[in-house]
Amino acid sequence: MRGFLREFKEFAVRGNVVDLAVGVIIGGAFGKIVTSVVNDIVMPPIGLLLGGVNFGQLIIPLKPNLTLDGHPIHTLKEAQDIGAPVIAIGQFINVVIDFLIVAFCIFLLVKGINWLKREKKEEQPEPEKTTKECPYCLSEIPLAATRCGHCTSMLEGAPEHG
Repeated sequence: MRGFLREFKEFAVRGNVVDLAVGVIIGGAFGKIVTSVVNDIVMPPIGLLLGGVNFGQLIIPLKPNLTLDGHPIHTLKEAQDIGAPVIAIGQFINVVIDFLIVAFCIFLLVKGINWLKREKKEEQPEPEKTTKECPYCLSEIPLAATRCGHCTSMLEGAPEHG
């Protein structure tokens, strides 16, 4: 049992798992913010422009002539009160808009990270070469070598021994 607990502890505190947990928690909080933006800020003006429609309550009844106390059903809340089968098209529209906003924010985040990575790469100069290739055996050898350590061939520019 101790081995299992030790193994679980190593797994749980590994950097990737902790990073993932933080990402999920922040993502959940961000999702609530986006849902509030859509439901409380974006959709009311759109509903007003379309004749005072509350998108969150917009439904398509699956049974015609459904009534609540003799009045026709027009909202999701009314349908839920009597258990009427409806398609909650307004809820679906809100979720699609939520998704599009989250996807756009993630796109901007990834684009920004890629830009930072690209800029960081441009700042680093190319490392100086310390090796060259032997023209005879194609092995990597030091730049200052006059003879290949692999095939023992004399290289160009090497002083002749006589």
